[in-house]
Amino acid sequence: MFIYTIRASTIRFFSILLAALVLVGVIFTFAAKSATNAVSAMVDFSGIKTEEDRIEFIESQGYTVKRGSEESAEFSVPENFDRIISGYNQIQKSQGLDISKYKNKRVTRYTYTLENYEGSEDTVYVNLIVYKNTVIACDISSLTDGGFVKPLIKL
Repeated sequence: MFIYTIRASTIRFFSILLAALVLVGVIFTFAAKSATNAVSAMVDFSGIKTEEDRIEFIESQGYTVKRGSEESAEFSVPENFDRIISGYNQIQKSQGLDISKYKNKRVTRYTYTLENYEGSEDTVYVNLIVYKNTVIACDISSLTDGGFVKPLIKL
C-alpha cells in the first residue's frame, strides 16, 4: 500500500505555475495573431480589377512576372475542405487571408510565370485567387517533383 500526502502550499504553487503558463500561451497566441493582422493591414488586397493591377500587386512583393504568361480559370471554393485545401488555407492564414469565408463562391485564379524567383532552377509560378476584385488567396508554387507552395506575401 502506498500513501502520499500533499500540502496545501504545494497545490497552490502548481496552480499558480499552471495559470502563469496558460497566461504566457495566451499572450503568444495574440502576439502572433496581431503580427499576421499587421502584415495584412500593410498589404492592400482590394482593387484588383485588371491584369495590370494583378501584376502591380505581385511586383509590390518584390517579384517580376513574365509578361503575357497569364492564365486564368474560374472555380467554386468547395463547401468542405479536405486535408490539402485545409493545408493551403493555413498558408493563406499566415498572410492574413482565409479562404474559408468564400465557401461556395465563384472565384478566379490567375497564374503568372515568375522571372526572378531565387532558390529554384525550375519554373516557378505565382497564383492570385480573386473574388470581386479582391485577392482572397495568393501563393508561389513549383509544379515539379519535390515542388512547393509558399506564401506570396513576405513576412
